[in-house]
Amino acid sequence: MRKLITILLCFFSVIVSSQNDKLFNEANALYNDGKYAEAIDKYEAILDSGQHSAELYFNLGNANYKLNNIAPSVYYYEKALLLNPNDKDIKNNLVGYAQNMTIDAIDTVPQVGFARIINNIVNIFSKDVWAIIAVVGVIIFVVLFLLYHFSYTTSKKRIAFVISLISLFLTCFSTAMAFKKENLDRKDNPAIVFAKESKVKSEANKTSEEVFRLHEGTKVQVIETYEDWKKIQLSDNSTGWVPSKDIKILKTF
Repeated sequence: MRKLITILLCFFSVIVSSQNDKLFNEANALYNDGKYAEAIDKYEAILDSGQHSAELYFNLGNANYKLNNIAPSVYYYEKALLLNPNDKDIKNNLVGYAQNMTIDAIDTVPQVGFARIINNIVNIFSKDVWAIIAVVGVIIFVVLFLLYHFSYTTSKKRIAFVISLISLFLTCFSTAMAFKKENLDRKDNPAIVFAKESKVKSEANKTSEEVFRLHEGTKVQVIETYEDWKKIQLSDNSTGWVPSKDIKILKTF
């Protein structure tokens, strides 16, 4: 029975994948014909089936940009960038086109000193890559330690000892970087403002003081949730509360 279920699931996934490929090609054809709204419907149908890819989000961003849909275009470019952070086309379209349509001009407070250096090093690799480096470092350390233990010549022992210490340091450093990267990723909770204009409040209620306003397409960081409110932080470190419906979280996959 279990084998039958597995076969049926595999068969179903093949059918869904085939249908999504067909939808994707149809959507691309509609996009090339200038029928952007129809293309968006096709792309979104693929998303509804549970399939996600940087290319799909990128095309959705392009189609929305053509229709001057500010928030959706920024949102989908950002989603594509999460899946493929090194893609130059995604970066160019996001920074060069979509973000230029946004109203809010917010300064970025730069990191300085030791924290900036550490974060720059941490962000070189993903947490998985740092973990792999740590595992490789452990293997090298064990091999060289055994070589040190069983070597009979002083020169070989010295070389094995020095390199094993370096590999041990590399292991410890990579492990620390992996945990640091995981912590940064956990705190990173970006969202895009979808409301035409969102009134940012000092507290999580409608009657509290308005501290500033944001407009569609602006990227924020969500740092806290309370009932139907989200506490957000901007790149200039300004904070406030907005209704949850005014923004859309990026990390939903």
